[in-house]
Amino acid sequence: MIRKAFCLLYPEKEFVFDAKIEFSGRFKPYNANIRKKGNQLKIRLSRKWKGVSEEIFIGLIQDLLYRAFREKDRKATVNIDLYNRFISNIHLATPKTGADAFLESSFSRVNEKYFFGLMDKPNLAWGSCSRRTLATYDFHTDTVTVSSLFREHEDVVDYLVYHELLHKKLKFRSRNGRSFHHTPEFRKKEKAFEGMAPVEKKICMILKNKTLKYGLFLSKFRI
Repeated sequence: MIRKAFCLLYPEKEFVFDAKIEFSGRFKPYNANIRKKGNQLKIRLSRKWKGVSEEIFIGLIQDLLYRAFREKDRKATVNIDLYNRFISNIHLATPKTGADAFLESSFSRVNEKYFFGLMDKPNLAWGSCSRRTLATYDFHTDTVTVSSLFREHEDVVDYLVYHELLHKKLKFRSRNGRSFHHTPEFRKKEKAFEGMAPVEKKICMILKNKTLKYGLFLSKFRI
């Protein structure tokens, strides 16, 4: 399968690799990685990929090959487009688990105020006390994860949940084989959050205070 994906991606090149695919139960649903060492290529991936159509599976492999070869000039392919569409809609079939009451309340407030109560609830979870990655949305597991650093700050959590729900709603755009999550449309809608500027200042203050308390360097945060 790796050979087929490679030849479709690089029809002018010869496939000279010793390639291997390994399914593992250690991955989150639909996650995968690739390792290239010399002429060896090894793809390890979630068992959830078993049974997915060949066209989508080839798109996954092609996306991984682009990463392995660190391609800057990526070309879109039919298979990668199918793969991206598949990933962006996994949440529709992802099972939901129980969530922390604080995060549940935050979701309810944000959903009612900014999405007219129409947003399907994702899985909601607290992450580690990260000072760099404040919140994430995982398309593979339909999960919004928020840094535990903000457990006592309702306004900050609402802002972070809103940001990640925008990712769930708007998904991502693909162009030339690359995925773009913070599009102009995303940035425009992000500014609709009431009190965005004061909340971002509060986030910076919290990070600064925690940094001074623990003697750590303050780094640029990501959401």
